[in-house]
Amino acid sequence: MLSEQRPTLLLVDDEPVNLRVLRQVLQDDYQLVFAKNGQEALRVALEKLPALILLDIMMPDMTGLEVCEHLKQQEQTRTIPVIFVTALNDQTDEARGLEAGAVDYISKPISPAVVKARVKTHLSLVQADELRRTRLQIIQRLGRAAEYKDNETGMHVMRMSHYSQILAKASGMSDWQAEKLLNAAPMHDIGKIGIPDSIMLKPGKLTNEEFAIMKTHPQIGAEILGDDDSDLISLAKSVSLTHHEKWDGSGYPIGLAGEAIPIEGRIVALADVFDALTSKRPYKDAWPLEKALGFIQEQAGKHFDPALVTLFVENIEQILAIKARFEDED
Repeated sequence: MLSEQRPTLLLVDDEPVNLRVLRQVLQDDYQLVFAKNGQEALRVALEKLPALILLDIMMPDMTGLEVCEHLKQQEQTRTIPVIFVTALNDQTDEARGLEAGAVDYISKPISPAVVKARVKTHLSLVQADELRRTRLQIIQRLGRAAEYKDNETGMHVMRMSHYSQILAKASGMSDWQAEKLLNAAPMHDIGKIGIPDSIMLKPGKLTNEEFAIMKTHPQIGAEILGDDDSDLISLAKSVSLTHHEKWDGSGYPIGLAGEAIPIEGRIVALADVFDALTSKRPYKDAWPLEKALGFIQEQAGKHFDPALVTLFVENIEQILAIKARFEDED
């Protein structure tokens, strides 16, 4: 049974009357802990790890700005949102507070409604960030689960994901879009979870019937990921479904051609094949770089989007840096 626990807030002010006012405003909705100076605030923050800190600026010995800067330098406390509550109301003071790492700024004398609203808003943002982080971790773990059904390694997934990010940026995507593809690309083969071990782990060549079953893994992956309102999961579903489509329409499972194949599927297809060619596997040696690049260029307009092939070659130094960074262990 899940127990409901109210978020903990740390209230910091050197004036007891100010702490009493804030306590009166917030005590019904939150667990409260208090500090009357900067050093005590740092100690309590490390001990209690509150969900949010309301911090006065004008305090003796250590100002709120200094406290905030210390909090942002500590691994355990750097993500805790800090709201300054202060009598300083000049725009320059507010800018200094935000530069120190605060997320908001409330002027004294406080309005109870404003304090409640600001605290609720920033706690909601923290929860949203945590949800996004958790979703990303689940996707990464599902990607790792697929590796247990394959001869490929975790380093393959790391490499091809970073290759995909490089290609995405080169093709004109924003940094944010390219990072999203970096995080979705590990899911490209999640559907292999649904393929029987007798096929996935077969040492020899697959029969036509076995290969037909193997070719269902993109659709299985799309079904596993399902329909979700998460942009990241939707992107991962598209990658899973389309990374075996080919520019000339001869791919699977749908037989899409050209720009009818989503750009993320075209990018991951190229990144995946290049890494497979240049990596050693139990059944083959790694291809030399020149041979792999020659094959990729030969397949431009056939297997691969020719514009992406050009971008891939133009960015080969970045690609090789990633390859060196995530080498397979012997």
